[in-house]
Amino acid sequence: MKNRYLQMGATITCGLAAFAFASCGGGDNEGGGSSSSAKINLNGSGASFPQPIYAQWFSDFSKKTDGIRVDYQAKGSGAGIQDFTQKVVDFAGSDAAMNDEELSQVEGGSVLLPITGGEVVLMYNLPGVKELKLPRAVYPEIFLGKVTKWNDPTIAAANPGVELPDTKITVVTRSDSSGTTYVFTKHLSAISPDFEATVGTEKAPNWPGVPIKAPKNDGVAAQVTQNVGAIGYVEYGFAKGSKWEQIAALENKAGKFLVPGPESGAAALGSAEFPEGDLPHNEGVPNLIVWTSDPASEAAYPIASFTWMLCYRDMDDNKAAAIRELIKYCVTDGQSVADELGYIPLPDNVKEKVLKAAELIQ
Repeated sequence: MKNRYLQMGATITCGLAAFAFASCGGGDNEGGGSSSSAKINLNGSGASFPQPIYAQWFSDFSKKTDGIRVDYQAKGSGAGIQDFTQKVVDFAGSDAAMNDEELSQVEGGSVLLPITGGEVVLMYNLPGVKELKLPRAVYPEIFLGKVTKWNDPTIAAANPGVELPDTKITVVTRSDSSGTTYVFTKHLSAISPDFEATVGTEKAPNWPGVPIKAPKNDGVAAQVTQNVGAIGYVEYGFAKGSKWEQIAALENKAGKFLVPGPESGAAALGSAEFPEGDLPHNEGVPNLIVWTSDPASEAAYPIASFTWMLCYRDMDDNKAAAIRELIKYCVTDGQSVADELGYIPLPDNVKEKVLKAAELIQ
């Protein structure tokens, strides 16, 4: 499949030659760094969910900013959290945010920032079936290995007039520790007690049956497009970027079948209510971890989530200033490309929370 998302390499690299910090204030430098003509290299790793928008952001940011180079290796949320905990990167990406135990292991403290939003979609490969509706009682059963044929009566009942083949359903899942998997299994656990008891919410679950496994979002997308009868979960940006048209409409909590898109995604994230209080193990840092596992709005696509940038509260002054500038760009000017790349622009109230919390990175 020829598209720049599925052929994109694991590492995103961009930058310019020199980054000057004002020694006597002025300008937009928030860090107060005193070194002039300093070259700043920011290295990150983690979630592949935001890889397409990160690629665009980091490229555009480097063109507008003198001397900041950003390298990001998209290798999965679990690996990113591990790198972040071990302090071998300057920042990380995670669709699963971080749990209490992981946060307790970061020396010096963390600041977790929701940086964009996205939808997890179900790509399928059924030649001739242009539209497919999957009820909320059915698609968890597919991933549990209990609904095994595409012409199963439970699928056929939701798709009158559609000629469904007597083809085996081939499930495609992630092979790596994945935030996309975490978001997907968290949703399935919210709507299916059977799934919650059997698989649960995990970054790397033990899937029933013998699914095809592939690394990262682009790996899953490639396997679905190459195998007739396949179905797999990916972030919407990858499906949209690939021009793949076979994306299932999913039944939401209100009983409406919806396809992913900016309106249905925004309706889902708009229901998010951030918790009060501090981030666990980080006194004075606001807790910006929130989930929309089964939104109630009739207009809401059922599987949507924020993805987080993981930052250190305490780091080198020059790098802290560069990180703050990068975050400022991503949350403001950078949001303008979210829709076209298949992401959900941050609501204004979330932007304000992120910019305020970013000031704690010093």
